[in-house]
Amino acid sequence: MFNIKTINNISDKGLNRLPAETYSVSPEMDNPDAIILRSQNLHDMEIPDSLKVVGRAGAGTNNVPVEKLGDKGVVVFNAPGANANAVKELVIAGMLLACRNICQAWWYAENVQGSDEEQNKAVEAGKKKYVGYELPGRTLGVVGLGAIGVEIANVAVALGMRVVGFDPTITVKSAWKMSSDVEEMENVEELIKQSDFITFHVPLIDATRDLMNSEHIATMKDGAVILNFARHGIVNDDAVLAALESGKLGAYVCDFPAQKLKNNDRVITLPHLGASTAEAEENCAMMIADQIKDFLENGNIRNSVNFPAVKLPRGGRSRVALTHKNMPDMIARISTAVGEAGYNIHHMRNESKNDLAYTLIDIECEIGEDLIEKFSGIDGVLKARQV
Repeated sequence: MFNIKTINNISDKGLNRLPAETYSVSPEMDNPDAIILRSQNLHDMEIPDSLKVVGRAGAGTNNVPVEKLGDKGVVVFNAPGANANAVKELVIAGMLLACRNICQAWWYAENVQGSDEEQNKAVEAGKKKYVGYELPGRTLGVVGLGAIGVEIANVAVALGMRVVGFDPTITVKSAWKMSSDVEEMENVEELIKQSDFITFHVPLIDATRDLMNSEHIATMKDGAVILNFARHGIVNDDAVLAALESGKLGAYVCDFPAQKLKNNDRVITLPHLGASTAEAEENCAMMIADQIKDFLENGNIRNSVNFPAVKLPRGGRSRVALTHKNMPDMIARISTAVGEAGYNIHHMRNESKNDLAYTLIDIECEIGEDLIEKFSGIDGVLKARQV
């Protein structure tokens, strides 16, 4: 029986993929094998020795102590692409809100006073203040071409926009899905200069903090629009407000309300709605549940942010999974431990990711706890378990 601790409300469509005869699922679990969460901050959490895997039902993992968990051999999964459509729709909506002055026009119409006839006259007289522009022919810059960025780029192309993109770590999978009309930029600076709209779809790390700053904004086209549905901190609020005040920027649309952004009629802030659809929450929960199930039952890893992807078809009679440091001679020591215990390896797969590595081993016969103990005693092995 595997113990699963849930934090936040996790969709039943996801949790139902964990059969009750094999999984005990509860928010009150004390010694969980796995944790599934959405937005809860885990950085101050004490990590139980029983914990093997954490599943973040979403793409970002800023609320999860990824490095700390990795050092303890705990695999962290996310759900890339599961909420891509929801975020894509909101980004497109954000562009339309900005270019057609929809929020400002709505506020104006809401506050028109008088009889219907008087209101109609006022509306006809006032609407010229909210004349906007159309998207076709405009240039959208997409920073980050993962699952979300690619979907946005493709829709923008379909809307008749010119799309330029930048992502130095784009995957082959993303490249295959992206329209051939999307133009690759050599650097983010060139993308910023060419964009009428710019949208960010990157994690918040040291390299991306304040990526949109006063220096970069100064190189943008006059009247450009910035959209941030990725993470607060990628766009510098003070730099944006100064550019809006000077008329350099046309609008700022973001998913992260801040006190200083309020009451500016060129700023549209939403309450972190990017992935807030029933479909996105269900898709994320189902993806995470499937990944955790495959990991706990078969040892396979896919979509981990701290350990490498490893998939090994079942062979032999027993399987062992090892999370360990990426150290010289580790494979030799693991193989030696198998031989010294009197067992023979049927098949083995090892992959590394930065300072961490993962090894799956299929043994030809049934094994005992002696082999797990041998593995656990190897310097650099973080967790060893029979799968």
